[in-house]
Amino acid sequence: MQGFRFDPVALPSGIPELRAELRAFLAQELGAIPARRRLDSWAVFDADFSRKLGARGWIGMVWPKRYGGHERSALERYVVLEELLAAGAPVGAHWITDRQCGPGLLRHGSEAQRERWLPRMAAGEIYCCIGMSEPNAGSDLAAVRTRATRVPGGWRLRGQKIWTTHAQRSQLMVALVRTRAEEKDRHAGLSQFLLELDTPGIRVRPILDLVGGDHFGEVFFDEATVPDDALLGREGEGWAQVTSELSLERSGPERYLSSFALFAELLRAVGPEPAEPLRGAIGRMSAQLWTLRQMSLSVAGQLALGRDPMVEAAVVKDLGNSFEQEIPRAVQALADSGLELEGESELARALATLLQIAPSFSLRGGTREILRGIVARGLGLR
Repeated sequence: MQGFRFDPVALPSGIPELRAELRAFLAQELGAIPARRRLDSWAVFDADFSRKLGARGWIGMVWPKRYGGHERSALERYVVLEELLAAGAPVGAHWITDRQCGPGLLRHGSEAQRERWLPRMAAGEIYCCIGMSEPNAGSDLAAVRTRATRVPGGWRLRGQKIWTTHAQRSQLMVALVRTRAEEKDRHAGLSQFLLELDTPGIRVRPILDLVGGDHFGEVFFDEATVPDDALLGREGEGWAQVTSELSLERSGPERYLSSFALFAELLRAVGPEPAEPLRGAIGRMSAQLWTLRQMSLSVAGQLALGRDPMVEAAVVKDLGNSFEQEIPRAVQALADSGLELEGESELARALATLLQIAPSFSLRGGTREILRGIVARGLGLR
């Protein structure tokens, strides 16, 4: 039985100065952004803002300098992420690139791939999306049917990806596709490809969500031909590659801070001395927030040590998503305690927006059923 653990993590020296630098930068760049625009900010695409972060050295922080990185510690990077998210900064343009695609290139890419793409990623100029989900596959990642077939000089792709974040705004996609059929083991025969999205035969169509946003897209591969060097890593090892990257996706501060702007707006609305039951509700939210932060930070510490905390990351995402989704419901329930949630107040507007988008938080990056299956396996229960 593997089990799981969350050890305390000590932040390195220099963190107060880093926080002060970040907060001064964010105060200048963001100004007084309304709370409803600071919700779920890691999905908000702003290329200009990402380039400014790249110029300050806050993208690719842990990557080697020879690839445009800055060789900072993973915990310094964690502090930058939580400050950006707490401020509601629009970091969606580079988020997936910095979190998954860049590290995937460092781990599995060829030297030519690293030299070509990583420096511009660290500069905030190249943006990636992840091609995993497919129609009719649900949350079963091993059920992908998009195929890559060998042809002279490369590969020909046919199939479709869906719910791909910012596909219509990205230059690259890291796609999981099937390169050979395996009747006995569905996890075999999968490979990852680094695809340039302006390739002939690749077509992207935006998907509008409930509140009119279009940060999702569907991608069609209509006999698109890509060169041999589009293969990322080794052919047939895509499953191992992609599962190792999911710990990076599931454990970060974005998994409990998507609703933070509403919580901060609640604190401003009630003032420094709220009466009961407002005080009790705020205390419960604060305790949950702090606990999740310590758990997420612990996973970051394990990743910094080169471990693969897959089970711990799944726990953080499951509990973090539950917390994010509970905040708008908890705030809504406070209307019975005299909290004003009608009209055009910033708190009311933020609450209305979050009630519509929060249901999606437990879908992206793996559903609860998938996450709890991972935890059950880690505990030896299945």
